[in-house]
Amino acid sequence: MFYEPETGHGLPHNPFSAIVAPRPIGWISTRGADGGDNLAPYSFFNAVAYDPPQVMFASTSAKGDRIGTKDSVSNIRETGVFAVNIVEYAMRDAMNRTSGPWPRDVDEFADAGLEKDACRTIDCAFVAAAPAALECKMTQIVQLDGAANFVVFGTVTGVHLRDDCIVDGRFDVTRFTPLARLGYSDYTAVREVFSIKRPTD
Repeated sequence: MFYEPETGHGLPHNPFSAIVAPRPIGWISTRGADGGDNLAPYSFFNAVAYDPPQVMFASTSAKGDRIGTKDSVSNIRETGVFAVNIVEYAMRDAMNRTSGPWPRDVDEFADAGLEKDACRTIDCAFVAAAPAALECKMTQIVQLDGAANFVVFGTVTGVHLRDDCIVDGRFDVTRFTPLARLGYSDYTAVREVFSIKRPTD
């Protein structure tokens, strides 16, 4: 099968997100200028640089009570900061709850029954029980083709690691089972890890 996105795929559901999979989930927490906290998952997310450490996430839809985007991007425009919370399998239901189209004044931490903690380097909250969280200062917001497509880039200014996830000096993902996004409404959990050494000559 071959198709051009401009003319359509002819399938019952768009296969694009199922092709680019699995994708890590950035559970983005933000705080608006009014002090209200927001939490929402984004599967167009990844780390993009080591030195300094930098991450990105993309928001691809809009809400009626925001102008052309969603709460996360709007809050970051106001404050210039955000936190990335890593999602474990055990938090899948809470993560899914925070993906709803709730009004801007809803605190998704409270709505999903999640305890929050204060970031150290930025004025923002993070998911207290998350296996890891990255405190970030926004460096740029890039608008892509499409009415509501925005990519947010940020430099990591602080890193939280849950103590039980550190084993022999390494952050061990098998201690918490990362959740990843597939296509459609499908997800997967990382339960198997293997190593491959790069060639040296």
